[in-house]
Amino acid sequence: PGSPQEDPSLERHFKGHRDAVTCVDFSLNTKQLASGSMDSCLMIWHMKPQSRAYRFAGHKDAVTCVNFSPSGHLLASGSRDKTVRIWIPNVKGESTVFRAHTATVRSIHFCSDGQSFVTASDDKTVKVWSTHRQKFLFSLSQHINWVRCARFSPDGRLIVSASDDKTVKLWDKTSRECVHSYCEHGSFVTYVDFHPSGTCVAAAGMDNTVKVWDVRTHRLLQHYQLHSAAVNALSFHPSGNYLLTASSDSTLKILDLMEGRLLYTLHGHQGPATAVAFSRTGEYFASGGSDEQVMVWKSNFDVADYGEVIKVHRPPATLATSSGNLPEVDFPVPPGRGRSQESVQSQPQEPTSMPQTLTSTLEHIVGQLDVLTQTVSILEQRLTLTEDKLKQCLENQQLIMQRTTP
Repeated sequence: PGSPQEDPSLERHFKGHRDAVTCVDFSLNTKQLASGSMDSCLMIWHMKPQSRAYRFAGHKDAVTCVNFSPSGHLLASGSRDKTVRIWIPNVKGESTVFRAHTATVRSIHFCSDGQSFVTASDDKTVKVWSTHRQKFLFSLSQHINWVRCARFSPDGRLIVSASDDKTVKLWDKTSRECVHSYCEHGSFVTYVDFHPSGTCVAAAGMDNTVKVWDVRTHRLLQHYQLHSAAVNALSFHPSGNYLLTASSDSTLKILDLMEGRLLYTLHGHQGPATAVAFSRTGEYFASGGSDEQVMVWKSNFDVADYGEVIKVHRPPATLATSSGNLPEVDFPVPPGRGRSQESVQSQPQEPTSMPQTLTSTLEHIVGQLDVLTQTVSILEQRLTLTEDKLKQCLENQQLIMQRTTP
């Protein structure tokens, strides 16, 4: 299993943003899809048909990034207004504000345990925060230009960041040191993420390329030059076998990392495709564009069972470069153009260490903690506001008293 049996198909079409969509992310159970836009709003779309979407207003300027916490009980967003907000993704849409950076926040990502999150900004820093104590922990500052993206490794021990200084940097979270700088990009690096195995990273560039490096040997494993304009975002399939990209050439592309070749080119957006994300099981993927549209696609990959999070996780094959002259399968694919058989055998499923029920109970408890922390924080914010108002009233009273005393 692992080869696409059918072509990806467009499943849903969400309209509601009033400006370019900048980011998309699925919740853990794939019931919710969040998107952010230049219109300063976050939308939460429900995958269940006929459900009303939620519109969250709070940011004072464009929303640039969005990420669900691993449990799905919280939603984090970053904005051009220099703040980060953590929302409870329900009807009320209450949020806590973090005064985060001194310039636009470009990227936000929760660690896999949900305990911390990382942000990247035009102020040239990467910052790590504690989710529950709601405080700033430390900065990583070696980039010499805007930082567009920062992500935790699956085990939470490393952080990778991408910058307009044309480098991708790998950081050790414990020592807070830069372990390596990858300097092969010819232009600004727009997006970066870890392969689900944690053994390599993929980075997208304004120079129309996608590059994959091994984080242990620091070797360039793969180099794709398939788009005809800047690559704006990418997302690994949870199996680790496929990589999805979004480009200003208005297409999405699905790459087969095992064979190092292009599988599909999808034409859905009018104008630049700005955001992509696979759902947590890989059954769906979402895309967003400058055309204000959010689209949900069904992957239709024949992966053993989407219900279990897939544990195949082999690092990509090492290949020289894949340039645009490879046989490209344009969407839709003519029948019979499948993949060659030999690469299809996947390794046996690893047993999951913890029984599923226990894991989900723990998830739920952590989620409830998340919500409690947020609620307390929102109350604290309201109290502060009330205190401020009281102080104001008292000061006004004193002024009046002073004026009236002869």
